[in-house]
Amino acid sequence: MLNRRFITFEGGEGSGKSTQIKILRNKLSKRHKVIITREPGGTKEAELIRDLLVKGRSNKWSGTTEVLLNFTARKDHVDKVILPNLKNGKWVLCDRFSDSTLAYQGYGRNVDKNLIKGLNTSLINNLKPKITFLFDLDPKIGLGRSRKRSNNELRYENMPLGYHKKIRNAYLDIAKKNKKRIKIIDASLDKDSISEIIWSFIQKELT
Repeated sequence: MLNRRFITFEGGEGSGKSTQIKILRNKLSKRHKVIITREPGGTKEAELIRDLLVKGRSNKWSGTTEVLLNFTARKDHVDKVILPNLKNGKWVLCDRFSDSTLAYQGYGRNVDKNLIKGLNTSLINNLKPKITFLFDLDPKIGLGRSRKRSNNELRYENMPLGYHKKIRNAYLDIAKKNKKRIKIIDASLDKDSISEIIWSFIQKELT
């Protein structure tokens, strides 16, 4: 199930997704109704699950447990936020979605990809965004940026650099298999250049 007003932002830690999603919201909202949301999270209940995933010891969950926690949060998020807003004609811009689970747990932690595929089908009817912007950046640079944040959501940042390199390669492989949907963004470019690239893709979709 694909919706042309559903746009997702993906990438490793510290790649600049949050900044660009706000810029796009501001541009789109001049002509359309737009909401920003995120995963894991997006609802009161899913945000509680987010805390379990992004805080605490890096080794506290197995990869399979992480998948199940993510999909529990995602199911609530899709049912309560994403689908209702899409049905009401709004654009939904989401910071991470199912590609993150495939990259971080499927590729990154060797969880059975068929399990993830099956959960996508059975729980969220294989909902897919029309466009996914993949922010590609050297993990070492991204982690340096991300660790400067003042919050304590650093569980993934505290995982080894090798894991984050694996995530980057995973995303690039996912993009290679989904060329029509996923647009790779060079996240080392300056903020204005990135926003112009993103807007050019969105304008094509609007016309």
